[in-house]
Amino acid sequence: MQTQGVLAGRSIMITGASSGIGAAAARLFAAEGAGVVLMARRERELHTLVDEITAAGGRAAAAVGDVTVPADTDRAVALAVETFGKLDGAFNNAGWGTLGGPLHEVLQADFDRMMDVNVRGVWNCLRSQLPVMMSFGGGSVVNTSSTAGRFATGAAAPYVAAKHAVAGLTKAAAAEYGGYGIRVNALMVGVTRTELIEGVLRDTPVREKDLVTRAVQRRLADPVEVARAALWLCSDHSSFVTGGEIPVEGGAFAT
Repeated sequence: MQTQGVLAGRSIMITGASSGIGAAAARLFAAEGAGVVLMARRERELHTLVDEITAAGGRAAAAVGDVTVPADTDRAVALAVETFGKLDGAFNNAGWGTLGGPLHEVLQADFDRMMDVNVRGVWNCLRSQLPVMMSFGGGSVVNTSSTAGRFATGAAAPYVAAKHAVAGLTKAAAAEYGGYGIRVNALMVGVTRTELIEGVLRDTPVREKDLVTRAVQRRLADPVEVARAALWLCSDHSSFVTGGEIPVEGGAFAT
């Protein structure tokens, strides 16, 4: 067990961990002393990341699964307790979305997927995580919302609705579980250089500058910049912060 770092000795579950923000958080949290249980659907990428972390002296375990399946989120939480003895925190980061277009032209399958991954996924994670954290006397949960959780960003309407829902679930959970020593916060994330965004830039006429027109800092976030905010919320440095919508969006809310 690592004895140094702001998460030393803690057990943290991270979803959407095979790439992007989740993978950056996995590396950072492990470097700061946490034992991390990494959940994602892509088995090869997940095990490669676990191997990387353990080779660097960190503690990590893979929970291959889908956040839309309650049995999978239950299994990931159980793995955290089995491997590291407890569950102190969670970064519920898995998400999926598409660019906008007229609402009536959004495919029903895309609507279903956006609601399932972004809303049901967070719901399933919370339902699996919160009772276990209660049994261990508290914890900290971070949910990934988006600037789309505040205003219409140009993403598809179901994505905007879903990220508003994540913010709402966060507030409700914070209010309901604060008495058990559990803090719950949301990150309101701006456009970040992830696989999903790289695919949009590669496969559509959208240019990078088109995605950051509202931000003060006219650039995409690096995944680790978002991971650092999640790290702070999972640590004792944010001990008086709960129910918050923490902006990590380069100033988009300032304009």
